[in-house]
Amino acid sequence: MVKNEKSIRDGVEAYYDRKSELIAFDETKAGVKGLVDKGVTKVPRIFIHPPDKISANNKKQLKFPALIDLDGIEEDSSRRKQEMINGTHRFFEQDVEVKKQWYTRDNTRKVVHNSNFDLYHSPAANWRDTIYCLMAPNPPKPQELPETCRDILIEYSEQIMTLGCKLLRLLSEGLGLNPNHLLDMNCAEGLGLICHYSPACPQPELTMGITRHSDNSFMTILLQDDLGGLQLLHDDQWVDVPPNPNALVVNIGDLLQLISNDKLKSVEHRVLARKVGPRISIASFLSTGLQDTGRMYAPIKELLTEETPPKYRATSVKEYCQFFQAKGLDGTSTVSHFKL
Repeated sequence: MVKNEKSIRDGVEAYYDRKSELIAFDETKAGVKGLVDKGVTKVPRIFIHPPDKISANNKKQLKFPALIDLDGIEEDSSRRKQEMINGTHRFFEQDVEVKKQWYTRDNTRKVVHNSNFDLYHSPAANWRDTIYCLMAPNPPKPQELPETCRDILIEYSEQIMTLGCKLLRLLSEGLGLNPNHLLDMNCAEGLGLICHYSPACPQPELTMGITRHSDNSFMTILLQDDLGGLQLLHDDQWVDVPPNPNALVVNIGDLLQLISNDKLKSVEHRVLARKVGPRISIASFLSTGLQDTGRMYAPIKELLTEETPPKYRATSVKEYCQFFQAKGLDGTSTVSHFKL
């Protein structure tokens, strides 16, 4: 027997069979976009978050001084970014029957389309659909990628790897290490692209685009459209990150925080649901080959002293990511689980 759960909607408590509603939503394979296409006017209960998880608690818009000019690393980068946004948009705008061939809960596949990877164990679902492509070290065959965004996925991934390697060299130098130290640790061996599609939401005050989390990567390079909605946690308050069509957002991931022994910190962030949409973003996660279970990652010994001993235990990237997947986006820290 499925246990009924309690939901609060418009101030009225109601009991409902949450698991059955999750299964019914998932089995359509149409995602959140399918709900919007049907003309939904209220957010279904499975998407409703407790008010304290959505509360704004906003600061005035923070100015971001760390805008780094890397112009010249690639030619015509603005064109490539726009093509990537357009390709993602075309994928989600396809007929549901066309997209169903990629819809799966099997996260070991190289191309995965679904709505909420943690749908069945998150406290509440987020208002978004996603396509995930594992592009390195062993990319899918071109014919395995969706035709609408195949060519730009391949081209964009190559450019992101070039940029990621450059950034990791700069970070290595900033830590006082050999410029290739992080690259030699395979921090850019793997690349996963996660393309999020968040349709216009009829009641954005009740749900989230993406709940609070930090990234299970060494580094994340984010491309977003001009709608905004991304917020980061700064001094215990949520700060809007204004979209910049000429820039990419770079996040330190949990794994880089772990091996740098907190010299580099990952930033918790979230995305608001919006009345307007769709909002499209593409997050490129630099990591290792997830099937490589042999290598263990721990705080880099060159960064340790008697005064600054290791703060984290050793882990493999596979173990770290499996814990992240099982935990889901529940608003709690992943990296703290590995603290000594």
